[in-house]
Amino acid sequence: MTYNSYLGKIFKIEFSSDDLSSSKHRAALAVSEKNEFGDIQFVFVTSRNTEGKNLIEVKLEDCLSSSLPFTAYIHSQNSIVINESSVRKELAELKPQLMDRTFREIIKGNTISHFNSYHKKNIDQPFVEGSSRVSYAGRVFDEKEVVNLVDSSLDFWLTTGRYAEEFEKTFSKFIGTRHTLLVNSGSSANLIAFSALTSPSLKDRQIKKGDEVIGVAAGFPTTINPILQYGAVPVLVDISLPTYNIDVNLLEQALSPKTKAVMIAHSLGNPFDLQTVKDFCTKHNLWLVEDNCDALGSRYYYNGEWKYTGTVGDIATSSFYPPHHMTMGEGGAVYMQGNRLKKIAESYRDWGRDCWCPSGKDNTCGKRFNWELGELPHAYDHKYIYSHLGYNLKVTDMQAAIGVAQLKKLPDFIKARRKNWQRLRDGLADLEEFFVLPEPTRNSEPSWFGFLLTVKDNAKFSRKEIVEYLEEKRIQTRMLFAGNYLRHPVFDEFRGTSAYRVAGSLENTDRVMNHTFWLGVYPGMSDMIVDYMIEKIREFIKK
Repeated sequence: MTYNSYLGKIFKIEFSSDDLSSSKHRAALAVSEKNEFGDIQFVFVTSRNTEGKNLIEVKLEDCLSSSLPFTAYIHSQNSIVINESSVRKELAELKPQLMDRTFREIIKGNTISHFNSYHKKNIDQPFVEGSSRVSYAGRVFDEKEVVNLVDSSLDFWLTTGRYAEEFEKTFSKFIGTRHTLLVNSGSSANLIAFSALTSPSLKDRQIKKGDEVIGVAAGFPTTINPILQYGAVPVLVDISLPTYNIDVNLLEQALSPKTKAVMIAHSLGNPFDLQTVKDFCTKHNLWLVEDNCDALGSRYYYNGEWKYTGTVGDIATSSFYPPHHMTMGEGGAVYMQGNRLKKIAESYRDWGRDCWCPSGKDNTCGKRFNWELGELPHAYDHKYIYSHLGYNLKVTDMQAAIGVAQLKKLPDFIKARRKNWQRLRDGLADLEEFFVLPEPTRNSEPSWFGFLLTVKDNAKFSRKEIVEYLEEKRIQTRMLFAGNYLRHPVFDEFRGTSAYRVAGSLENTDRVMNHTFWLGVYPGMSDMIVDYMIEKIREFIKK
């Protein structure tokens, strides 16, 4: 029997059985139209609900028409290609919503098969000493991230959507904040976090041009850049070894009547002294911005309670670039407890608009055409009223979909980082003659981003020599980011001006710039890889 269309319909079909002298009749759902040869792809429909068999129930309300003689279940992973000549009778036509669900299940199965045949083989490549590259970091994923990514692409909702909303809620629950806003990178997160503190709505606590923000020069540029770009003044102080974090003894020296905030990072996963820094900020009514991009999952014993870094300050940031603790490709987050800062940060992220309607929705406030703001005419559309000099820094839902899967793995990622760091620390413990070995900050439990080593002055080798040796052995190394940011070409135009100031000396910052490097501890490293790094460092020392 020939039909004009097949896709989305359940038919009784006839096909040969194992016994070539007989044939069988089965119900099957057409998931394609016929091709030039009259062949059609079907998935079988069964009357038995067998758990774990990728079955989708067909309810009467899911059908445009139905004469099914039994309760039906679509077997999404059991397909067959049959010629239209074997089609005997139309039994039902499904609504597009059920077909969407069915195709998603079919595509999910195919996506998992693709992952297993391609990505998994690459991931499972054995480590070969001297041949395999030891990366300092990398993405760690399985089929769940790929399935989520493909699933979100099928929505073709190309901006922030359902996965972003799920991620923001789940992330807030994990880390312990009331609000999370996804953005397109960790650097954008720092920009939004600082910009929020420049909002005129903060009144006397607004950071204005010429106001000062205490920070460090030993770190990543985007912890400082927003301050400079706005016209505020970064006041930079030195760090302490072996924690590589801000020297809290210099905070009072850095303070001035113009100080409005402290903005610093937890260095390579090691929390800075949050108790001292937060007490200092509280005492002087200063904002505290925690750059948590390298420390997601680190904890600090604050006021008698273990808290995740990023939850003690007023506002915090994370990065989801592939080397970080979890990834969504590009991506980042801004998170905070306060409703006021959340609304301001959201405005800066979303073009600077005054409206807080989510994408695709109107009139959340219930008075869309009844606001009188600025010098605009009465009843101007609230969706196009702007209260800040903002940006568009939203994340796509496809990125967020990857993050949703990664977030479920985050506790295991954190454990692996701690384990690898400790294995390195134990394996190099007797080399303190040559290196300043890293130590966790007192009252902290780091989620390490890397393992820092500073070559001592009395060592008979330089950082350049050991780094080149390790790189020759295919072990990736990294500097502590900018080292001393003030030494970079970007500061050529600022030197000798009042655009920034230094409180005290930057002796340790310069020391890090000249003598420090770090190795990876990311979850993709096996014990064999960590032991190989230890072996090659010790081998170099002997030579």
